[in-house]
Amino acid sequence: MLIRRLTPADATSFQALRLAALQESPTAFASSYEEEREFSQSFIEERLAAKPDRGTLGAFNGTELVGFIALGRERHRKLEHKALIWGMYVAPKFRRNGIGRALMCTALELARSVPAIRQVNLSVNANNKGAIVLYQSLGFKVFGHERGGMLAEGELHDELHMCFELAHGGSPM
Repeated sequence: MLIRRLTPADATSFQALRLAALQESPTAFASSYEEEREFSQSFIEERLAAKPDRGTLGAFNGTELVGFIALGRERHRKLEHKALIWGMYVAPKFRRNGIGRALMCTALELARSVPAIRQVNLSVNANNKGAIVLYQSLGFKVFGHERGGMLAEGELHDELHMCFELAHGGSPM
């Protein structure tokens, strides 16, 4: 299994997996299939363009993209000490093989490589027990429970807000 930063050259495979993720797990993402299916190739390429303090990482089984995670960073000066995991997905047939953990650890290492980033936040569906256990095992702590934080397919879903405090120099594993 290879994990690496995605580049604009990965736009087609990333978009295919992202759309599959949005269809297979609609309550795991704030975005929807209907919103993202119209994204242009150039928009996806820009999304994957290299930036030193944010990026999208992919897990590959041979040449097949089987998982991804995206790390963003707050843009306001008073908030730029925070990064955000805004997307994580592993294709169903590749789950329970450590890929999610490896993706998250690599994203935390990317965040750690930027000295100004002090914490990484994420939101997760409160019913996604497997993801919550993974995040907690890595050191994420719940700091909020938002009732009805997402309305998907006409149903309200609670969201947990979690934070990982970076200690520059250590490993998240």
